[in-house]
Amino acid sequence: MTRIAIVDYNVGNLPSVQKAFAAVGYDTEVTSDPAVIAAADGLVLPGVGAFAEGMKNLVAAGLVEPVKAYAASGRPLLGICVGLQLMFEVGEEFGETPGLGLFPGRITRLPSTVKLPQIGWNLVEPELPAHPIFDGLAEPYYAYFVHSFAAEGCDPADVAALTDYGRFFPSVVARGNLIGVQFHPEKSSRAGLTMLANFGRIVCHSNSTRLSI
Repeated sequence: MTRIAIVDYNVGNLPSVQKAFAAVGYDTEVTSDPAVIAAADGLVLPGVGAFAEGMKNLVAAGLVEPVKAYAASGRPLLGICVGLQLMFEVGEEFGETPGLGLFPGRITRLPSTVKLPQIGWNLVEPELPAHPIFDGLAEPYYAYFVHSFAAEGCDPADVAALTDYGRFFPSVVARGNLIGVQFHPEKSSRAGLTMLANFGRIVCHSNSTRLSI
């Protein structure tokens, strides 16, 4: 059985993410247990709120090293909203805070020329449309965002999709087994559910490949 774990570090509406995965046929386990995280076939790092609070909670829960170790294992990891942001090197929200460092780049405030936070639907324009996270999606498509900060200074090779809100920012990033989305797929109707289903298939494929070796 494919096991997808959702990291519980007291940030975010975990039941909505779990229900969205269930809607596309994947059972998940919400956990803060490092042993469960280490044994998972796929890992989801969700999150809402501020970067600094998210990292503080990960540290307090003793989950920074387990998440880093999981990322280094080559198994699929999906970051959602603040979960994506924590995958970067540094966040500037409420002061400079080191992140997990899984992607190069910083999380910076969106321009004051637009209303903040961005709340609502916006266009996601794939830069890497062949990535399996986009399978079955019409290009481009809309997703639901709630945020005031976003990544910049990324490696261009990691930018899987862009969105324009005050500036162009990476709304989907991908590197090897790591995927992050700035929007909330669990709130993004059919497009978001398709992406969660795609992540589930990526996890299943990764698991079957490991078992066959």
